[in-house]
Amino acid sequence: MNYEYSKVEKDGKLWIITLNRPERMNALHSPAHFELEEIFNNFSNDSDAWVAIITGSGDRAFCAGNDLRYQAEGGKLEKNPMGFAGLTSRFDLKKPVIAAVNGVAMGGGFEIALACDLIIASESARFALPEPKVGLAALAGGMHRLPRQIGMKRAMGMMLTGRVVEAAEGLSLGFVNEVVKHENLLESSIGWAKSIMECSPTSVRTTKDVAMSGLSFSSVESAMEQKYDSVVELFTGEDFIEGPLAFSEKRKPKWTGK
Repeated sequence: MNYEYSKVEKDGKLWIITLNRPERMNALHSPAHFELEEIFNNFSNDSDAWVAIITGSGDRAFCAGNDLRYQAEGGKLEKNPMGFAGLTSRFDLKKPVIAAVNGVAMGGGFEIALACDLIIASESARFALPEPKVGLAALAGGMHRLPRQIGMKRAMGMMLTGRVVEAAEGLSLGFVNEVVKHENLLESSIGWAKSIMECSPTSVRTTKDVAMSGLSFSSVESAMEQKYDSVVELFTGEDFIEGPLAFSEKRKPKWTGK
C-alpha cells in the first residue's frame, strides 16, 4: 500500500513501513508525520499485525531528521501528538518495532530508531544527534532514550558534541543489535521479525510492556511489585494455554495472540 510519503507492505503478521522521500533523504515534514501516525495507529489496532519494520527508501538515508527545507520554504510546522514519525511519543505501543537503518539516521531519524525495540544497521549506517550544532536540541526523546540505552557518559559523548557514529561503533556502544552488509539489511531484519513471531505475541507484548514500564521505578523490587494489565491478559489468554499444551504434545504452538 502506497501512501504519499510512505509505503506499507504486509507479509502475513509482519508490516514493513518505508519512509519514501528519497529526494529529501527521507527527512520528514508535518504531512509525513501525520501520515505515519495514521499508519502506526492502524498497526497498533490491527490484531493480525504482530511486528513492524521501519526503514528508508534509497541507499543514502534512513531518515535525515526534520525537513528544514520545508520549513524554510514556508511550510507549516504542526505538532504531532504521537511524536516524530508518529512513533517517538507513542508510549502505549506494546507490539515490537524494528528499525532497519539503511543509511544516515540523523537527529529525528536517530530518534525514530531509538524509539524502536531493535536496531539492525547496514554497514553504511551513521547515527548522530547533531542538534546542538545548529542551536537546537533532540526533543523527540533522544536526550532521554540514548542515556537509558548506552549509559549517561557514553550518551553525553555523543549528545554534547553532535558527533557522527558509524554502525560498528553503534554496535560497540550498545544501541545497535546487529550490523550487516547493506544488501542483506532487509533480509536480516525480517529474520529478526520471524524469530519474534515464533514466540507468543501475547508473551512478546507483555515482555515489552513490563520491561518498558518497569523503567519508571528506581529499583527492581519496586518494578516487580507493580500490577501490569498485560500480565493479567497473558494469564487469561489463549496463548497461555496453547504454549504448554503444544510443548506436551511435541508440536509447534498455534499462536492466536489472544
